Amino acid sequence: MSVLDGAASTELTAQQRRWVDSATAAIDDDLLRSLVIGMVNQPSPTGEEASLARWLTAQMRARGLQADYQPIDDGQGNALGRVHGDGTGADLLLYAPIDTLTDGDAAQDVPWIGPELRPDMCAQATEIGDHITGLGASNPKGHGACVIAAADAVRRAGVPLCGELLIGLGAGGMPTNRRDAPGQSRHNAGQGSGCSFMLEQGFWADYAVIAKPGWAVAWEEVGLCWFEIVVHGTFSYVGSRHRMHYRNPIVDAAIVVQAIEEWLPEYSARHTDGLVSPQGNIGWIRGGWQRTSSLSPAACRLGLDLRISPRTTPMQARAEFAEAMRRLRAAHPGLEFSWQMALAIPGTRTDPDSFIIRAAVQAWEDLTERSHEPIVANSGATDANILRSRGIPTARIGMDRIGEDAPMQLDFPAGMNCVDLREMRRLTSHLVHTIVNICTRGGAREGVIA
Repeated sequence: MSVLDGAASTELTAQQRRWVDSATAAIDDDLLRSLVIGMVNQPSPTGEEASLARWLTAQMRARGLQADYQPIDDGQGNALGRVHGDGTGADLLLYAPIDTLTDGDAAQDVPWIGPELRPDMCAQATEIGDHITGLGASNPKGHGACVIAAADAVRRAGVPLCGELLIGLGAGGMPTNRRDAPGQSRHNAGQGSGCSFMLEQGFWADYAVIAKPGWAVAWEEVGLCWFEIVVHGTFSYVGSRHRMHYRNPIVDAAIVVQAIEEWLPEYSARHTDGLVSPQGNIGWIRGGWQRTSSLSPAACRLGLDLRISPRTTPMQARAEFAEAMRRLRAAHPGLEFSWQMALAIPGTRTDPDSFIIRAAVQAWEDLTERSHEPIVANSGATDANILRSRGIPTARIGMDRIGEDAPMQLDFPAGMNCVDLREMRRLTSHLVHTIVNICTRGGAREGVIA
């Protein structure tokens, strides 16, 4: 049990409400705007976040926050900040990743992202009314800006903290291994590597809030298992396929892909409960030499991302996938393939009765003046899995999707690359409320809640 979990109520006292009001009034809209613009204008694909992390460290220091750059390697690092308390209360970590899912470089992203890079897919911020567009403007950079702005507002309002407030802006938060880009050598560049390193180095708290998309409090999320399937065939030549044994694994891979696609909805339906609806996706396929179409290869490889519920272990997911593959083999006796699990990150859950979840819900309800409505059927994974798996009770909260007045239609990249400054202020207000609720309760270290 964490230090505040015995507290009966998350209702704020009259004094705490005054602190929330003063800190909310101290939220600097210009800071939110300048932070997100500055963050977007500095490319930070996974593995190359060091420059942005150093810049964020300098920005926090300029606002009077204690801040340090934490190097991981020459190209990757975290930005860490602190607002000290008097040591008698619970410590709270506000966390957000800072790397972008795509590169913002046509040489790396095209044609997989589309025939060309749209303006919002590039690391160049554009202001359009209440919106800012550019690579990662909302996810993750707008959320990271809110974390800093919330800490800045609490400090400038002079809220007396009992517990310490920590700010973690981490590298390697995207679901990727090493990118195929110049200078990238370390394979464990993503999958929460920055968050994990931060914790290993002692940057730890009693509770955490991760700022990631979704205007509702979440206390659980999916994990992920990656499977690599290899379809086997014969190395052959177009001029002799009719004269000798021929089995093209690229053609057979289509059978495997179709079988997996038919199985995935069944899998998802079995595991949809709580806040999650785990999905699966075939993300890549590779077979043959791109320099010639005259040869068929002896193998064709493909990759599957299978999301898993917090109530499903990686080995249980592996067993379910194995059964699906046994059925496929039985239905196609001549099909030759092998497979292995290539990555596993368990899904995690924080008890909804934990003080951090109840405090985050309390903030949401106070801001919206209605009962909390959780978002269900989620299949997205974040560094919350790293935080929870290390034993830190963690709540997730973020911004809503862009609305009808946005300068672009909502699609997957627009949801990442377009941020509404009004949503940023609302999220920052929520974080301020949660900070006050957690960090101004004295006596927590002695088990007495003031």
